[in-house]
Amino acid sequence: MSRRLRLVLLCAFVLATVAARASVAVAAHLKATHATAVQRERARIVRFARTFLGVRYSYGGTSPASGFDCSGFTRFVYAHFGIALPHYSVAQFELGRRIARARLRPGDLVFFDSLGHVGLYIGGGRFIHAPHSGTRVSIDSLSGSYGAGYDGAVRLVF
Repeated sequence: MSRRLRLVLLCAFVLATVAARASVAVAAHLKATHATAVQRERARIVRFARTFLGVRYSYGGTSPASGFDCSGFTRFVYAHFGIALPHYSVAQFELGRRIARARLRPGDLVFFDSLGHVGLYIGGGRFIHAPHSGTRVSIDSLSGSYGAGYDGAVRLVF
């Protein structure tokens, strides 16, 4: 084999190796960038939901003006971010990806009482929700009185 051919083959090998490593580096960077963007979006969802703390509960309610019921609250929050949810907690449970309790992240929907109640996980073992008649949008602990009725969670932002 001539020297020139060996040199060409060596250069081609070096270029292919560099290109492969660059491809892996770019893929890793894109994955990290996506994860950061998702984390920021979850934080925005939680911040937005917290602005409604104190809004009164209203059966069938879907806005801050009329008040919220549980699924009306989660529906309203996610609609602000372009995600359409039905106004029914059981139907909301059927959307997204099911998440184990140990893997909850802010923004996940959490369900209770045979799927009859839904809230939005905010981190630290707590969730925000519109509890029931006579109350207001508030934050509660998953380990409190709601813990025994916990049914599961779904992730809509991933």
